Amino acid sequence: MFLFKLLLRNAFRHRLRTLLTMVGLVVAICAFGLLRTVVDAWYAGVDASSSARLVTRSAISLTFPLPLNYAERIRAVEGVKAISWANWFGGIYITERNFFAQFAVDPESYLKLYPEFQLTDREKAEFLRDRQGCVVGRKLAAKFGWKVGDTVSLRGTIYPGTWSFTIRGIYQGQDAKTDEQQMFIHWKRLSEAVRVSGARSSADYVGVYIVGIHNPDDAPQVSRRIDTLFHNSLAETLTETEKAFQLSFVSMSEAILLAVQAVSFIIILIIMAVMANTMTMTARERLAEYATLKALGFSPGFVVRLLFGESLLIALIGGGLGVAATFPVAKAFVGAVGTLFPVFNVSATTLALQVLACVVVGVVAAAWPAWKMSRIDIVQGLRHVA
Repeated sequence: MFLFKLLLRNAFRHRLRTLLTMVGLVVAICAFGLLRTVVDAWYAGVDASSSARLVTRSAISLTFPLPLNYAERIRAVEGVKAISWANWFGGIYITERNFFAQFAVDPESYLKLYPEFQLTDREKAEFLRDRQGCVVGRKLAAKFGWKVGDTVSLRGTIYPGTWSFTIRGIYQGQDAKTDEQQMFIHWKRLSEAVRVSGARSSADYVGVYIVGIHNPDDAPQVSRRIDTLFHNSLAETLTETEKAFQLSFVSMSEAILLAVQAVSFIIILIIMAVMANTMTMTARERLAEYATLKALGFSPGFVVRLLFGESLLIALIGGGLGVAATFPVAKAFVGAVGTLFPVFNVSATTLALQVLACVVVGVVAAAWPAWKMSRIDIVQGLRHVA
């Protein structure tokens, strides 16, 4: 207790300098946590992917559709348990700023493959019954103030016209990693509308197939079997795990993610230099005090503990405030960017990295002055008084 009181008094002996150092720590640790959370959010779809699901798309590009009659042929492939399909809809709700994912799906088979989208039995039954209906995620509904029974109108881009849907259910995610900002509509309604518009040849096509498999360990073999089945056809396929499919999108912005991660660590290095400067100035000012302590019989180790303790105390107080500030800052950030990041949570790993960064900054900043003060000559130190 005595040592803690001594450290506390020493830390705030020069209050302005200590407070300014702490402000820098708050900003640095908070910024570090926010940038790490942005990186985590970018990989959220990858982390939420299932090892028991494959995605089959056109081998040329995701923009090229696949025939609907592939479904039964894929279902017959050894190792396949279930199959569903989806089309990207791409409608606009009021303005382009209100972007969110919209998929036209085969409801019954799709919801079986995605148990993480949790609906009540009544909501599920209503959605399956009403071809004009849709289901939306909890966060998406909260953002726009939607409730079950409301009508949502979208302006079509890929599929022209004004499309109206009745919300039949609001799903909740199974855990924090589940995207709750999506909208699902009936694929059959989309197909029928395309057929009525005169584009009959495009009506029975899908964007991707979602394939459920019995054993996740057999994913490579099942993928090869599916792609071999359609080899040299007019619409060759590329089948990959859901995780690999999600990573293909993340890889498009890999350079940006690397830059964000680099900046997060550079911030820590900068505050480490600031903290080291503070501790060096502190040690230089107390040269005579440390010499006196050694003259009174205190060991060099005691002087080292004083410097390391003071540095760690400042780093942990400032860093702790930075960690606490990360939560409101992250909330404000995700509110500003809208639906760009469907899943944006400060993870336990990020919090652990922030605390670790505080400790590292405190230890490294005190290393040099502690080493110097432990080797100080008593006579030279006492001369410093004069």
